[in-house]
Amino acid sequence: MDFHFDEITKRENTDCVKYDLRASHGMGDDVLPLWVADMDFECAPAIRARLENIVRHNVYGYTFSPDAYYEAVMGWYEQHFGFKSRKEWIITSPGIVFALAMAVRAYTQPGEAVLIQRPVYHPFSHVITENGRQIVNSPLRYENGRYGIDFEDFERCASREDVKLFLLCSPHNPAGRVWTREELARMEEICLKNGVIVVSDEIHSDFVWEGRTHHVLLSLDDRYSRNVIVCTAPSKSFNIAGLQCSNLFIPDEDLRAKFEKELKMCFAPELNIMGQAACQAAYEEGGQWLEAVKAYIWDNLLFMEDYIRTNIPRINMVHPEGTYLAWLDLNGLGLSDAERKDLIEKKAKLWLNDGAMFGPEGNGFERVNAACPRQVLTKAMERLKTALESV
Repeated sequence: MDFHFDEITKRENTDCVKYDLRASHGMGDDVLPLWVADMDFECAPAIRARLENIVRHNVYGYTFSPDAYYEAVMGWYEQHFGFKSRKEWIITSPGIVFALAMAVRAYTQPGEAVLIQRPVYHPFSHVITENGRQIVNSPLRYENGRYGIDFEDFERCASREDVKLFLLCSPHNPAGRVWTREELARMEEICLKNGVIVVSDEIHSDFVWEGRTHHVLLSLDDRYSRNVIVCTAPSKSFNIAGLQCSNLFIPDEDLRAKFEKELKMCFAPELNIMGQAACQAAYEEGGQWLEAVKAYIWDNLLFMEDYIRTNIPRINMVHPEGTYLAWLDLNGLGLSDAERKDLIEKKAKLWLNDGAMFGPEGNGFERVNAACPRQVLTKAMERLKTALESV
């Protein structure tokens, strides 16, 4: 089936964050946005059909999640990742960032510390500090163009008395790493030994490349159910972030009860009818679309990597193992932060994610969303090349 990923879907004037906030950020309509992590593709036909049925019915009252919903979620993770779960483990949430904030509140006290690995998805830091907790950072090592874990430093941080929680990004955003089974197990064993609860954000799990394998952290060892929560969502995989639907796996009864208590204190709502239907449709009927979009995006990433290597060798693109987000190292250009911002936004007329938003370790990097039609990505690369010729 041809899903027409090469076609341009106009997103302007739809209250779209990616495009329609350019003016509020001081950018003109000619600036090309490749920043926030959603796709510029229409979603899977199966999702559209399910939502159209709801619209035709035209009643949007209170709903609940039926057994078929949970079966779809459990079935997807068993089929694609070999992870067997139970319905009672699943807690639904409006989104993973919301769930991270709830976990910080449920499992730590004000003034206690949460461990992260920067550079990392910026809300990890925000949900910690905005809730009056402290950040303990064990930075990833960047060596020979690839990121890894400093396990000696990680263990030192995890053994601190004030560290109660670890927020893991797996696959990692923005570094593009797909953690190996051995890396995941070593981090988890350190946390288990030190009584640190692990919340694993696995939202990008469907996007792994070149024979890499995503391992659901809970699937590695039955012992890990004592201290691990796995956060999942169909939003990145099926481009339905605006429908606000995610699913958490919490096997341990005590951890689940603490999380549910926090949800009740916040009067968190049930899933909205559209998000619930879209998630179920995606996991029941969206597999063919996902495989097609993954193939398209992987070709985009390879095109981008080759273009940069051939035409802009002063920039290094970290080879992606997972996610549809490219991580560009511009430190070799020798530009100041202001000069780099001018290069990207004024000369190249691109809207990317400044690496510094992911922590100081991201200074000099830019994150680029490759989930767009090839002609858009080509235009972006040509603009960047032309802009660099003036530096």
